[in-house]
Amino acid sequence: MTDERPEKPLPELRASDADRERVVERLRDAVAEGRLDMEEFEERLEVAYTSKTYAELEPLTRDLPAPGGHPMPLAAAAPAPVPADGSWASRIGGGGVPASSSAAVAVMSSFQRKGTWTVPPRLDAVAFWGSGDLDLREANFAEREVVINCIAIMGGIQITVPPGVEVDVRGFGFMGAFDQRDTPGPVAPGAPRVVVTGLAFWGGVEVKVKPPKRPKPLGGGPKLRKEL
Repeated sequence: MTDERPEKPLPELRASDADRERVVERLRDAVAEGRLDMEEFEERLEVAYTSKTYAELEPLTRDLPAPGGHPMPLAAAAPAPVPADGSWASRIGGGGVPASSSAAVAVMSSFQRKGTWTVPPRLDAVAFWGSGDLDLREANFAEREVVINCIAIMGGIQITVPPGVEVDVRGFGFMGAFDQRDTPGPVAPGAPRVVVTGLAFWGGVEVKVKPPKRPKPLGGGPKLRKEL
């Protein structure tokens, strides 16, 4: 005997973080287009971040056209990665994305922040007889401008940013240095601004510019073919 019960209706399905962020992004666009005032935006924003199902999300954009003038679909495809043209909208702010710890400390040791993490509005990084590595290439940003305050005493801190990010180095070196050897190039539209400040005493703070890492190919690549 077959189970003839109908499948769960789409509105009852649980919404993901990506679904909520997609709705929030459309609400932001609606404010910029003059379709929503700030009071309506704030009300819908609160509902969006507390919604658990599609049924709760759908009314928030029901009366808003998607970009291009077409109604916004309930279940759209997953958002694409940040494009190379510098579209940072999905990685800055968001309200519901908690910032990572506002301090990173290494005393005769080391610390590392890399991969997907959220840079807080102000991050205090301290390396005393130690080292620190802050990789911002895949990071999200709590605000469009963030401040990284570095204290390097007989230690070193390295900050890696992707091309297109605006970097402002203001730190002071006393028998030490704040070093920015690479230039980020033209600032990408909407890219975050990273202010690097602090003190280097018998130590150093270095800012590097590198493109995001490429994902490793599946299947082992050339090594696997050689073994076959």
